[in-house]
Amino acid sequence: MISIFMLITIHVNAQNTFTLSSTTLAGQATLQEEFSGFGCVGKNESPQLSWKNAPEGTKSFAITMYDPDAPTGSGWWHWLAFDISSTIHELKAGAGNINSGLFPKNSIQSVTDYGIKGYGGPCPPKGHGLHQYIITVYALKTDKLGLTAETNPAVVGYYLGNNTLAKASIVAYYHRK
Repeated sequence: MISIFMLITIHVNAQNTFTLSSTTLAGQATLQEEFSGFGCVGKNESPQLSWKNAPEGTKSFAITMYDPDAPTGSGWWHWLAFDISSTIHELKAGAGNINSGLFPKNSIQSVTDYGIKGYGGPCPPKGHGLHQYIITVYALKTDKLGLTAETNPAVVGYYLGNNTLAKASIVAYYHRK
């Protein structure tokens, strides 16, 4: 039998976990987020993101967007951003555009699998079905990864894996007919 105390404890603990959310992206990506290029005609706007309850010892944040369903054998990296100050807890919609001026200063958006820096939205092959787009914020134990904007996704992933205290994700799906 579950007591009221146990339910209250579970509820309070769930509210204090590292959490990522978005006011502009829900369960399905739209033309707003879709890439502009590779046959896609979207606006290529990165979603608004906010996170809370980072663990103690967090010195910086990183954000990635990854499509494990891409027919490449290794997925597709759509966004890699890191060296985000631990004082930042939100990105405005469109911050992934490296020319927008909305991304936090002294932070890095490195090259994606599109070969560009910054956000590159969903663009699955036509008729390939639903793809999942996993957006993850990482709480890191270091203030800088020591990488550059030219660092490839595999190396960024390696450094993230070695410096992660916690991570939180949201998933959106998208397909082109």
